[in-house]
Amino acid sequence: MQLPSPPTLAARLAQARAASDALFAVVKPEFLYERPIRERHRIVFYIGHLEAFDRNLFDKRLFDLPSADPRLDQLFAFGIDPVDGALPTDTPADWPSLAEVRDYARDARARIDAQLATLDLPPGVSQHDTGAQLLNVAIEHRLMHVETLAYMLHQLPFAQKLAPASARKIADHLYVATPSMVSVPAGRTELGMTHERGVFGWDNEFGEEQVEVAAFEIDRYMVTNRTWLKFIADGGYRRKALWDDADWAWKETERIEHPVFWIRADDGWRLRTMFDDVALPLAWPVYVSHAEASAFARWRGARLPTEAEWQRAAHGALPGSTDNFDFRSWNPVAVDATPDSASTWGVEGLYGNGWEWTSTPFGPLPGFEPFPFYEGYSANFFDGQHYSMKGGSARTAGCMMRPTFRNWFQPRYQYVYAGFRCVRNV
Repeated sequence: MQLPSPPTLAARLAQARAASDALFAVVKPEFLYERPIRERHRIVFYIGHLEAFDRNLFDKRLFDLPSADPRLDQLFAFGIDPVDGALPTDTPADWPSLAEVRDYARDARARIDAQLATLDLPPGVSQHDTGAQLLNVAIEHRLMHVETLAYMLHQLPFAQKLAPASARKIADHLYVATPSMVSVPAGRTELGMTHERGVFGWDNEFGEEQVEVAAFEIDRYMVTNRTWLKFIADGGYRRKALWDDADWAWKETERIEHPVFWIRADDGWRLRTMFDDVALPLAWPVYVSHAEASAFARWRGARLPTEAEWQRAAHGALPGSTDNFDFRSWNPVAVDATPDSASTWGVEGLYGNGWEWTSTPFGPLPGFEPFPFYEGYSANFFDGQHYSMKGGSARTAGCMMRPTFRNWFQPRYQYVYAGFRCVRNV
């Protein structure tokens, strides 16, 4: 039986656009100027940003794209949120009208599509600084925003959103897997890859490094909501010895007492999902910041894995058809729901269902070279203030479920679909 040909890059870009369009359609139009997370731009910014990014990326590199509005090209060019502690102060009146933004987006797409129709590009292979590489950057950049925008929309009041038909509830397991640890023997693991492999990757994925990892134990499953309840009951948020100084100061200033998606109710804890709040699903992974995860690990007499340890623990595991990623669900599933994709050592649920924090500050691999057309994509965050994350969530696109992919976030940002597992030295 002949396998179907992979979709062309132009077709993949169209699919990514459909994913971002569907996400914006979740928000009732009158609320597109809201800022549901104070550190982020208003939602309307991203409607323009995704198209401006593509136009600015392709112009003069892939083909000529005369600008319809240089002012908007510049306004929507930069999608990186502030990392210096400052918060945006703009008002809705500071932004163009929704009609103007949408006209700009439609025009940018039409200009790009007219040019793409004249190109003959391979379906997925991309060498350094080629047209295929630029198309892959545009596709994955958009899909990254489809995920991070979900974090924003998660914080919108339910009345400001329209739940799609795909937003059905997923029942919690009646039985919650018993937490346990598995042994990972000492050995070598590989981080990154070489350009000679001939596949697409972001600049921080290149620079293959062989790392010798000592033996350790790691949680078979991600830490669950049920286990987090024990941390809260034991005063985990009130015990200063469990937190480093910066994390404790943040927790006290922001009055953090529980995971951001949890709701304290008269009948017990509930969980805020995208379109409803539900009784806390005990078998789902808990989503917390790096600061909270680190405090929990100390409480358990353990620690977070390094990036190399996580990679070693994931040996032999590949994302499977039953794993929870690629927009298959709006919610997590039970941490023990995908035993078929376990690693060589028996670690389960490594891909999808929630990013996993590591203790490794995000940084370059040996021989790092920034993309010449996007120099700050990674390098701007090699600052010791961001931590590497591995795995992926239910809202992570399938094309980013590759072992070399590296994500990162600040340690005190709670809104990411991110959990963790603990490790102990042997």
